[in-house]
Amino acid sequence: MTQLKTFLESPICRNAIVGVIIFNAILLGLETSETIMDRAGGLILTLDRLCLAIFVVELLAKLIAYRAGFFRNGWNVFDFVIVGIALVPAGQGLSVLRALRILRVLRVISVSANLRRVVEGFVTALPGMGSVFLLMGIIFYIGAVMATKLFGDAFPEWFGTLGLSAYTLFQIMTLESWSMGIVRPVMETFPYAWLFFVPFIMVTTFAVVNLLVGLIVNSMQDAHAQESNAATDAYRDEVLERLRQIEAQLNKK
Repeated sequence: MTQLKTFLESPICRNAIVGVIIFNAILLGLETSETIMDRAGGLILTLDRLCLAIFVVELLAKLIAYRAGFFRNGWNVFDFVIVGIALVPAGQGLSVLRALRILRVLRVISVSANLRRVVEGFVTALPGMGSVFLLMGIIFYIGAVMATKLFGDAFPEWFGTLGLSAYTLFQIMTLESWSMGIVRPVMETFPYAWLFFVPFIMVTTFAVVNLLVGLIVNSMQDAHAQESNAATDAYRDEVLERLRQIEAQLNKK
């Protein structure tokens, strides 16, 4: 068991799995081309099944090596679900599962420590992001009500209803054609409309969105610090254990 664990956690095994994941992603991309599938469809499907077989063997090896501990690791459960989806037969009514096979590419996250750190930082930031999203929702609701009442009669295609106003404000927040496409035409009818749109952009685009980015970056830094501390503690424990072994051998002499 120990040798199997060592092999599964070795850089060679991890890099090999990453290579299979990338190769499988290329195959799934090739499957979208009718020309390529007409010429080499059989080979591509065979290679795709071979990649899936490698993933299954890897998971079985981990189950044997870690046993019940396998499911205590969230990334192992993630891999198990991704591969499990790929094993479900894509029969009638389940053809969408064939498209979900591309989710296997996400296994790169569980293999790469750097990508895991990014995802863990994002997940850690979710509670704080919830508060920011609530704040943004309040701002959007207030802005949508005001925009509907101010500009709805003159521009019903953009601000005719609360939903249309919210969608238009979302487009403005992303800065996609906000000036020439929306705000300047509105200002031709309402010259002082900029007094509404400019503060809205300043609050949402430059304040709230950057607050989200700051939360994610801070969470990623915390996750990296925790990982570094854990590695330091593991190394310290290993050194202490070796010192105890040396001391025991000296006492025997």
